[in-house]
Amino acid sequence: MKRTNFVLAILVAAILFLATATLAQAPPAPVISPEVHTDRSLTFRFRAPNDKKVAVSIEGMTKSLPMQKDDQGVWSVTTEPLAPDYYGYTIIADGVGLFDPSNHAIKPNFLYRASEVHVAGPASLSWEIGAVPHGEIHHHFYKSGVVGDDRDFYVYTPPGYDPRGKQTYPVLYLLHGFSDDASAWTAVGRANVILDNLIAQGKAKPMLVVMPLGYGAPEVLLPNSGVWRDLAITERNFNKFREALLTEVVPRVEAEYAVIKDRNSRAIAGLSMGGSESLLTGLNTLDEFAWIGAFSSGGITEAFDIEFPAVDSKSGQQLHLLWIACGSDDRLIDINRNFRAWLASKHIKHVDIETPGAHTWMVWRRNLTEFSSLLFR
Repeated sequence: MKRTNFVLAILVAAILFLATATLAQAPPAPVISPEVHTDRSLTFRFRAPNDKKVAVSIEGMTKSLPMQKDDQGVWSVTTEPLAPDYYGYTIIADGVGLFDPSNHAIKPNFLYRASEVHVAGPASLSWEIGAVPHGEIHHHFYKSGVVGDDRDFYVYTPPGYDPRGKQTYPVLYLLHGFSDDASAWTAVGRANVILDNLIAQGKAKPMLVVMPLGYGAPEVLLPNSGVWRDLAITERNFNKFREALLTEVVPRVEAEYAVIKDRNSRAIAGLSMGGSESLLTGLNTLDEFAWIGAFSSGGITEAFDIEFPAVDSKSGQQLHLLWIACGSDDRLIDINRNFRAWLASKHIKHVDIETPGAHTWMVWRRNLTEFSSLLFR
């Protein structure tokens, strides 16, 4: 009997030891981050028991939000309720910017990749996927003889587009900003969703949207390239991009898609660097584009007479629309205001748009919504 009790005691001890060892080796519970609450506030969490200071930087907010650590080593912070939109954000742990390891959604970018969170809103918002017919996104690759690299561009075709049909469409050439890649306007800007919704509501004409890679000098993406400080590399970037667009992308689109091949059915618009490229290309080649939009333009100098030698008092008569927008809190607001004043001094008819907001996608999604609804009328 004593032997049996001894054996049982040994077995119980072994079981308890194994259970304790298993618990000790078990991974901690998964961290949920970000968590979107019903009031549209967000809770961010980040496991880092050994870090001393953690914060989250959220697109559109001027200051990072400090996070607090619990006894499990998980840092967290909850925001105020946010307006419905898509927000980029970065976890900053002991001074190092990081992706949120608990979130699969990433904003693509050559230099400033970030995590992303969707705060859903009503179907009336143009970037929310609705129960409407959807267009398609086509991804093209080619070797650029102008720039000398392999590059890509995207083409959005509207619902009902038939490459074998008789209907032809106008085209918007839509340009990204500095550090973005060619996917930016669809992956982050939601351009295809915006066009789907506007077309379904009768607020925009059915059109193709072509989104090319916006670098004429890819070396501008290298550290310490000098772009925006070195006039030579900045000009080369702009000039080679314009050449690649006009001699490689536009001809290929017009050869492969059912589009209308005249300036009255071509528009060009873009954000930040792409806004300047839209102005430099559109206003200096008025025989190519009759509709021009610029969102938060950056990169041009204030020597506007030199930047736009083709512009004179008659230029405005050739344009159906020249639309200049910028957020009122954007660091580029001054040069945009000065450029609009220069246009006015030349008696060039244009539309001035200032909206609340800084240099963010929240501003540019709204810009695209408003601008695209005016095209090809």
